[in-house]
Amino acid sequence: MKKIFLLLTSCLVLLTSCKEDKKDETPLPSDSIFNLQTSWQNQDNETIKLNDLKGKTLVVVMIYTSCKVACPILVSNMKKIEQKINPSDLSKVSLVLVSIDPKTDTPEKLTSFAKDNNMEGDQWIFLRGDEKSTQEFANVLSMKYKKISPLDFSHSNIITIFSPDGRMQSQEEGLDVKTDDIAAKVGEVVKYGKL
Repeated sequence: MKKIFLLLTSCLVLLTSCKEDKKDETPLPSDSIFNLQTSWQNQDNETIKLNDLKGKTLVVVMIYTSCKVACPILVSNMKKIEQKINPSDLSKVSLVLVSIDPKTDTPEKLTSFAKDNNMEGDQWIFLRGDEKSTQEFANVLSMKYKKISPLDFSHSNIITIFSPDGRMQSQEEGLDVKTDDIAAKVGEVVKYGKL
């Protein structure tokens, strides 16, 4: 009797596993950022693919940690957005900061930057890739950047919202964006999966 019970339990576990695997095989939309096959390092020095972020509403900005002009404002805007997101929605959101200076912004540097800026919760993700991956991602966002000196970049200031399936939902450009409006849009995407 024990053997039959163990056999049935094993079969049930296998069937449940198969169902979960099939759920993960849902085809991505053709315009999903999760179709990009690039590899990234996060602030914990883990290698991930963008597809690993699937399932959450993403709020994305590209910065570099040694920036003294625009990036501190972008970082401040991201923190304001986080504070204005409904606390019950926060576990369904990832606030993603992608470095445009991967040579300088090592995982250790990103960790230190996150700590210095009080951006250490699970919702905060800092990414760095190689130069080709970074440029490809910037192209998807229509974000332009250019190195203008050994330490400085000229760059666009864009905050982008992606749905849990990786489709772009909204972009706000500039340093004086309305963080209330962005947080409200994030809430809509969390609730409905799109705007």
